[in-house]
Amino acid sequence: MFVRRLSIQRIDSSGSPHPCPIGWIDNFAMRNFTNDAVFDDTLPAADGLLEAGHRVPLDRLQPAMEDWFRRKGYLKPDERLEVSENAGSPGNIDCDKVH
Repeated sequence: MFVRRLSIQRIDSSGSPHPCPIGWIDNFAMRNFTNDAVFDDTLPAADGLLEAGHRVPLDRLQPAMEDWFRRKGYLKPDERLEVSENAGSPGNIDCDKVH
């Protein structure tokens, strides 16, 4: 539905990534604790995958999700969240190189 496909990974204490369950991602997407409309353009798609519109800033999404996951008890104190745009996402295509 949305152009960008974001990887949502829980990084454990050893540094290994694990896809966040879609239930966690959906819980964040459905909540309204910030009343911040910038996160309205998101759609949980699968474990570790969130679709998002272009107006969703990764630099604000990552800390907001990590804070929410900690509040819910999903992340342990020695874990962190990594949010990145998938390399194959249409949002990452250099339009100057597409013919």
